[in-house]
Amino acid sequence: MDERVREILGDEEAWIVGGAVRDELLGRPVLDLDVACREPRETAVRYARRFGGAAFPLSERHGAWRVAPPDAHQTVDFTPLPDSIEADLASRDFTFNAIAIRVGSREFCDPYDGRADLDTGCIRAVADSVFLDDPLRLLRAVRLEDELGFRMDAHTEELARASNALVTHPAGERILSELRRLSSAGYRRLDEVGLLEPLGGRLDGPVDALDDPDFRLVAVLRDRLTGLPISNDLRRYATTLLRARAPDDPSPRAIHRFRRKTEPWSFDALAFVGAPELAGAVEAARRAQPAEPLVRGDELGIPPGPEIGRILAVIDEERAAGTISTREEALELARGLAGAEAP
Repeated sequence: MDERVREILGDEEAWIVGGAVRDELLGRPVLDLDVACREPRETAVRYARRFGGAAFPLSERHGAWRVAPPDAHQTVDFTPLPDSIEADLASRDFTFNAIAIRVGSREFCDPYDGRADLDTGCIRAVADSVFLDDPLRLLRAVRLEDELGFRMDAHTEELARASNALVTHPAGERILSELRRLSSAGYRRLDEVGLLEPLGGRLDGPVDALDDPDFRLVAVLRDRLTGLPISNDLRRYATTLLRARAPDDPSPRAIHRFRRKTEPWSFDALAFVGAPELAGAVEAARRAQPAEPLVRGDELGIPPGPEIGRILAVIDEERAAGTISTREEALELARGLAGAEAP
């Protein structure tokens, strides 16, 4: 599967395992390799020296190492093989991830008949303890259903339902990584299996309104999303959508007010509040937005402070509404607003 691995390992016993084997058998792109071998650290260092890239420990606890090549080639993980390959595969999650190919040959080790499950589109647990051993597998099972068009067999789904309270146990980063790969149908399946409610999600939002992973996260998790380790950009995006309210009407003034609160995500916010028919009005307002303001704050003749921002916002709104169009009109409006606030 990877001639580079064969070149480094030679006649040493090593096996390509897990998702790489599954994806090759399915005819999908193989993005990463997982190689089980006797000396992961030494093998990773040799691989990096020979082909470039950085070798670093992936798991101090389990002794796994990763090589990230500089040429954007697939990453390669080297994991320990202290016992037999059969013992390694017994620790895997689902049967189609418990298939191994010996490096340097086409010798398969498939003790759980995972290739047959690939043929029938079945996600079947390797052992009854699969979700207890790693609760992230609860989300992974649904995500794999979603991505591959497969389905858990009855027993595996029963195990998932019985373990649904564990779905909150993995680290937030791992939960978020799995959730953002789900489609709308994936979220519905998550709910069906009883895994969405423990996460604080619900399906009464606009989950189908926009095909975007961040949008779906906000639509499903709402305020609960902030309990996960999200980026500052995603936090701002979520806050904007959750605070958005549909414009009162398609008038330039109403659209301006909506854009002021929701840009640069106004189109997403329209989808979130159920007003996609106003997308044309928002697009027109964007095209018509002037490159320069009529006046700047230092031209208003009032002391620095928050009042300047308020007056400039009113000027921008009136300009968008068409009631003023010149610098002189803007200054006159500013003087009136400043005078109205004076004691």
